[in-house]
Amino acid sequence: MSFCNVEKQDGVFELELNRPEAMNALSQNFLDEIMVELQRIKEDDSARVLIIKSASHKAFCAGADLKERRGMNEDQVRSAVSKIRATMNLISDLPIPTIAAVRGVALGGGFEMALSCDLRVFSETATIGLTETRLAIIPGAGGTQRLSRLVGVAKAKDLIFTGRRITGEEAHRLGIAEYLASDVEVHQKAKALAREISDGGPIAIRQAKWAIETGYPLSLAEGLAVEVTAYEKVIGTEDRLEGLQAFAEKRKPAYKGR
Repeated sequence: MSFCNVEKQDGVFELELNRPEAMNALSQNFLDEIMVELQRIKEDDSARVLIIKSASHKAFCAGADLKERRGMNEDQVRSAVSKIRATMNLISDLPIPTIAAVRGVALGGGFEMALSCDLRVFSETATIGLTETRLAIIPGAGGTQRLSRLVGVAKAKDLIFTGRRITGEEAHRLGIAEYLASDVEVHQKAKALAREISDGGPIAIRQAKWAIETGYPLSLAEGLAVEVTAYEKVIGTEDRLEGLQAFAEKRKPAYKGR
């Protein structure tokens, strides 16, 4: 049985998590399947935007599969955490924009999956949190680093030290989610955002993401040099000329990703 469904339309890919009986808990087999699908998307030149969503209204992802974890020895735990970490890094490192469409619970590794995406659309009633300290562990798949970069060090400490769960509405107020929607409109909002992004030049969008991700940790001077490098990649493209032509003709451009 497959736990992942992938749909694509006009460059917008949707990776649907579908393990509802376990609230999409990240078992080792589930992670293997997710990573295979992510790698396929990474290698597909037609991909322009990826939405990660859940088939269930109750859970985006409840985090690691703790029932499976209980039967592991220390080395197996290290391997399991490493696989979750690798999955989140694969999401983060995708060259295309990624959007998390979150309904229901997103706890522990599930919240880290959302944090690994570029943008987040949360349901007003979603329940999110890095709850690991309640289990005498810490977020191990990027949560300590990605959350602090979104909300600042002090707030990240507050949420991680307490393991507190917050609503999607509070997450939006804190800047964790870029967009807030009702439960029934989360997917619709994510798709509308994906279509808006995909209307841009595919090479330009990829280079913009690369420039932001690469330049952000650097000094301003170094970051500006990164931007120059990224801009050089779009100068010689057919899409750049098509954009100019479409502007002159007052029509929608037909970008081809070359």
